[in-house]
Amino acid sequence: MDASQYKNYVLTMLFLKYISDRVKSDPDLYFELPEGCSFDDIAKLKNKSNIGEEIQKALREIAKVNPDLNNIIDKADFDDSALLGSGKAKIDTLSSLVSVFQRDFLDFSGNRAGDDDIIGDAYEYLMKNFAAESGKKKGQFYTPAEVSRLMAQIIGIHKDTRPQISIYDPTCGSGSLLLRAKALANNGVAIFGQELDEATRGMAVMNMYLHGVDDADIQVGRTVCASRTSAASTTLGTCLKLLRRRTNSTIARLFPTLRVSCPTPRFATSATTAI
Repeated sequence: MDASQYKNYVLTMLFLKYISDRVKSDPDLYFELPEGCSFDDIAKLKNKSNIGEEIQKALREIAKVNPDLNNIIDKADFDDSALLGSGKAKIDTLSSLVSVFQRDFLDFSGNRAGDDDIIGDAYEYLMKNFAAESGKKKGQFYTPAEVSRLMAQIIGIHKDTRPQISIYDPTCGSGSLLLRAKALANNGVAIFGQELDEATRGMAVMNMYLHGVDDADIQVGRTVCASRTSAASTTLGTCLKLLRRRTNSTIARLFPTLRVSCPTPRFATSATTAI
């Protein structure tokens, strides 16, 4: 299986483990876990013949009671014999995946304490490494941290003194650029994004939750044809200009010592109008 496909299973399981641990420690969390759908329940399915089918059922139930996760947490098909194999091969693959997240040190119940963002950083670390394994496909979902930080500084978000601003990325990928820009902001930030690939948009939504951002507006669609977010109408022109101007070659000329591993980084983000 190609890394660009396998990442969906690993990151989905990571997200399930995260929300399961968080709900146990904080019942009032913005996620609801139906009975029998937690990671602990999934772990009981290891080495059973119906593990793929039951995982998929659990994810669909979670999506049903959490509309914001619909077609996101249940996007990867854990019962897909074409990708995961059939019979014992599928059972062993999924059982091994679940076992990875059963390790004692992977307890996410205390994540987001203060400025701690272990899970969010781990999520981005996985995306980075899956990108490296995906060859030319990596630019579809991951922007290197160095490029994200640089772009966030170029647009001057750290100099904006307004009490509330919005950031819009018309080709947001996994959302890492938006998160880097938000981290530099001095005051409140509303995040908006759009992504053509539905699976990548799902990664962005999960990435936002893992970084403690529960109010981001990330839509799916082709930006040039139809901008779908509420911030798009006032910012699309600015963002497209950024897309045209701030290419990798321009960065290379201005910053010859910068080393960027992604051939087509996703630059377009913009500090926009006050809300």
